[in-house]
Amino acid sequence: MSSPNLYALILAGGSGTRFWPLSRNAKPKQLLALFDDETLIEKAVNRLEGLVPPERILVLTNEAQLEGVRAALPMLPAENIVAEPARRDTAPAIALAAGWIAARDPQATMLALPADQLVVKVEEFRRVLRAAAAAAAAEQAIVTLGIKPDWPCPSYGYIERGGAIKTDDGGTGAAVHEVKRFREKPDVATAEAYLREGTFSWNAGIFIWTIPTLMRELSKNCPQLAGFVGELRDSPDFAATVTERFPQLDKISIDFALMEKASRILNIEAEVGWDDVGGWPSVAKYLTTDD
Repeated sequence: MSSPNLYALILAGGSGTRFWPLSRNAKPKQLLALFDDETLIEKAVNRLEGLVPPERILVLTNEAQLEGVRAALPMLPAENIVAEPARRDTAPAIALAAGWIAARDPQATMLALPADQLVVKVEEFRRVLRAAAAAAAAEQAIVTLGIKPDWPCPSYGYIERGGAIKTDDGGTGAAVHEVKRFREKPDVATAEAYLREGTFSWNAGIFIWTIPTLMRELSKNCPQLAGFVGELRDSPDFAATVTERFPQLDKISIDFALMEKASRILNIEAEVGWDDVGGWPSVAKYLTTDD
């Protein structure tokens, strides 16, 4: 059953360079059907079925890709697919979505998810998101979804987990841990050490928080973005405010703006058949081969 105050942001930007010659600026990775008849962005939305209803899903893209994203997602209201007026990285995009959500429910819980990842175990993914949403509300903390690593990948960032805590997990039985620190992409030897340690997850770039928690942390660590959320929440003309104010925001990722500074971050490690699908070699292992 969907939660009455759960909303989702799907980040669908990108420049269309990783899957040349199929991808182009107007057709980046998330608009490609690499594994079956569904594009990656369709998969991202369909994974939320039963968890977040379509009217509470916001997709952020850019002008070059707006038409393609709307064509790929007829199950969403067209007005829920918004083009950012300028490229400002993930922190301003998340603030834009937070303002959109806060105008509808200032106490809502928000999922922030990339549009271009593969998840094979969809039901397990939904279970973990339910647990993360429950923990985010109960602890008034930011929750990250970590991926259990199965090889020492030097291309991903890592999350170092601390001790487990007892909290509301939505009845899912998921283990919730404190986060010690985020680690940048390591060399292979360091990644091998992380795997031996057993307390490191891949950082999937999936975040869960309540709007009050996000506003608290933005106010402390990035007041420009907190002010932008407030403007959008109270604006009588959302689109006009986005057009005017968004290009003025500093270009910064959510990792640097918030995740490395937040007062408390929790982590749930997941085994969901996750893949960042970084290029053609990532796709090849899921396809059958000829002679």
